[in-house]
Formats: sequence, structure tokens, C-alpha cells
Amino acid sequence: MVMRLISKLLLAPFLLAGLAWTGPANAQLPRAEPTKADLVIVRKKDRTLELRRDGRVIEAFPIALGPSPAGPKRKEGDGRTPEGVYTLDWRNSNSQFYRAIHVSYPRGDDQLHARRWGVSPGGLIMLHGLPNGVPADRVGHPHVDWTDGCIALTNEEIDEIWAQVEDGTTIIIYP
Repeated sequence: MVMRLISKLLLAPFLLAGLAWTGPANAQLPRAEPTKADLVIVRKKDRTLELRRDGRVIEAFPIALGPSPAGPKRKEGDGRTPEGVYTLDWRNSNSQFYRAIHVSYPRGDDQLHARRWGVSPGGLIMLHGLPNGVPADRVGHPHVDWTDGCIALTNEEIDEIWAQVEDGTTIIIYP
């Protein structure tokens, strides 16, 4: 019994030293990483683009489309934006527009439809910023549909999307 008491008394300073508060210098705080979107939703009728993560909207932007946005894209030059499920699959930081992210149009069914009608389905549908060197008000952005069928945003907005969306992200384009 006496030996147990002596050993506790001898160990007490070491135990207390290990439990002592060492201050914030040793604290490991989590780092705030920018939230990456896992889905992009475009609503053509509402002229909006949403970035989503785990089903929640993390950011929303007004957009401009082509001159004839109603209905799905059927052929090259129709001024329409495709509708359906696609992938954002590559980027161009040196395009004629300030930054561009490619939409994987045309899919197999888009190509099949175009072949049946004897037309080209078109391509190079992008999310992109403004034309290089042109301010938003000069093209009427976002109140005027000024693209050839792409999805246009301001340069600041495409910068946010560029940072929050990785290649391979799904984009769903609704009517």
C-alpha cells in the first residue's frame, strides 16, 4: 500500500505535465478548402446555372444562351443549346472568349438524330466568359442571348466556375 502511494506521488508530476494546456500554438485547425461542385445544373428557361455539392446549391449565376434557345439543339447553326445529361470534359484558357469549359455535346443519340435528318449536329458547346476585350454591356449580357448556342457568363463568374468545377463533372441542361 505504501509502495503504491509512493509510485502515485512520483508519477503525478509527469501525468499532470502531459495533461497541461499547451496553448493554441499546437492546435491543428482544419483548413478551409474551396468547395468543389459535383454537379452543374442549367435551366435554359430561367437562364440560370447552378453549382451543386451533395444536392445543395453552392452558387448560382445568370446566363445568356444562343438566339433561339427554346428546344433541344438539333443541328449546327440552329442557335440552340443542347438539353440533356453531358460531361464538362476539357478546358480552354486561350479561346476567343475569356476561358471556356467544353460540354460533351454531341452524344451518340445527338449524332444519330442528326444523321437521320441529314445534318451536322454541331459541336464545341462551351461554358464561357465574354468575348476577349468586350465588356458585358456591349453584348447585352446577361439580358440578351448572344452566343451561337453556348452558355455564357461574365469573366468573374467563369473564374469561379473554373475553380469549383473539375473536368469530368456532370452537367444537366434542362429546357
